[in-house]
Amino acid sequence: MLNIVGAWSATTGGHGDEELSGMGRVVAGIVVTLAGLVVVGALAIWLFKALLGMLAYLIVGVLVVGGGVYLYGRARRAIGPGTRTRRRIEAASRTYRMRRR
Repeated sequence: MLNIVGAWSATTGGHGDEELSGMGRVVAGIVVTLAGLVVVGALAIWLFKALLGMLAYLIVGVLVVGGGVYLYGRARRAIGPGTRTRRRIEAASRTYRMRRR
């Protein structure tokens, strides 16, 4: 065992080192395994949140584009040929042209 100065200490007397080091390896293995699980779990949670965030933005984007397409189609049909609005626009256009002469 090393003391503060860095020299070998004879406190263990040379007996029981093998059992202690074997037990230390087991404890170190358990600690490293648990630390690895914590790191992998934190990474998985971060990745899951990032994917859900992107999915939320994707859904909002799809809704905005879909709403724009829907409103464009409604406006186009409202002004399309044969509708009351289209006839009113054409009548106003004819009246304006007649007054400009």
